[in-house]
Amino acid sequence: MRKSYKLGGLAAIVVLVGGAGVAVMASKGDEPAKPGGAKPKTALEFVASEVVKPVLTTMPAQIEFSGPLVAPGTVVVRAKSNGTLLNLAVGEGSRVRAGQALGQVDLEELRYRIAERGASVEAMRAQMDQAERSYKANEGLAANNFIAQTALDNSRAAYESARANWQAAKAQLDTSQVTLRQAALVSPINGIVSKRHALPGEKLAAEQQILTIVDLARLELAGLVGTHEVSRLQPGMPVQINVEGVEQPVEAKIARIAPSAEPGTRSIGVTLVLDNPRELYRAGQYAVARVQLADDTQRLTVPIAAISRNSGQEQVWMIEKGALLRRIVTTGRSDAREGRVEVLTGLKPEAQVLAARFDNLREGDPAQVVATKSAKVASAASAAAQQ
Repeated sequence: MRKSYKLGGLAAIVVLVGGAGVAVMASKGDEPAKPGGAKPKTALEFVASEVVKPVLTTMPAQIEFSGPLVAPGTVVVRAKSNGTLLNLAVGEGSRVRAGQALGQVDLEELRYRIAERGASVEAMRAQMDQAERSYKANEGLAANNFIAQTALDNSRAAYESARANWQAAKAQLDTSQVTLRQAALVSPINGIVSKRHALPGEKLAAEQQILTIVDLARLELAGLVGTHEVSRLQPGMPVQINVEGVEQPVEAKIARIAPSAEPGTRSIGVTLVLDNPRELYRAGQYAVARVQLADDTQRLTVPIAAISRNSGQEQVWMIEKGALLRRIVTTGRSDAREGRVEVLTGLKPEAQVLAARFDNLREGDPAQVVATKSAKVASAASAAAQQ
């Protein structure tokens, strides 16, 4: 704070320099002194741009979250059996179609296993046939009382056991044949090869990854939204997405909202879906989603800079009946883009509010709104700003 004095009853100018504004006091040299020798307090001068009235306006809300784009249509081609990767016909970035051959795996071990299980099926069939013949013969003997009933029961049990063993061996053979048919390296979807996990000549184990194929026709963005905001979202709502490296925003839609909050975060997962038929966007690109929520309520608002805090309470400074007045307020929504905040309680539409933060203000000090500040005040304020 800089003070400038002139003796001999001339004008005194006090310049208060604050963090967000300058409050200037100018005394009138020709005003008579009050009884007892005390001079009247100087009045703070504020131009019209520094004093505003609350404005009724709508405040559309915006919910924002971000994350990488992911391709839900992603598949991993795996080896179905042990074998050697003989060759791969595609590489990273290759476009493939469903059913297209991707390479060749040496499956001799699987073929030998199929032959072994085929022989086992024949052996089990022979045992079953022999057990069946014995059982039928014993049925005739038992009918003529040549053998006991227990012998017939044992014969029937042996036959049923042999038949079960044959069926089990046949099921194992069928499983191996299905594995052989599935072991061919073919693409299950239309897409683009994003990564190769194995090289020709490599010995593969069952279920080992070979290729990853991505379908970019449909992308998703998953983010977290606070529990106090998610109730305002609904599946199908349009969302603007800004994708990394792309200037123009693109429209997506809310696809799914998680039924419960993430543990320890008080946030709920929201998934957006982005149609990408021209494949302009890639999986892994970072994106920011913004959901615009319309507001049909007229709200009393002031500039954000007019709100200050004192002892944990929000307040504004007003000019009322020619004096400064501090008023405790309660705020609601805020709009950083427009620089305004909603005032729920504490203000009336006709109030004169200081639009910026000033230091060294005291409640009750005289204040007035002027068209332009006096020359002496302006000169002092300019000099103070240069210090």
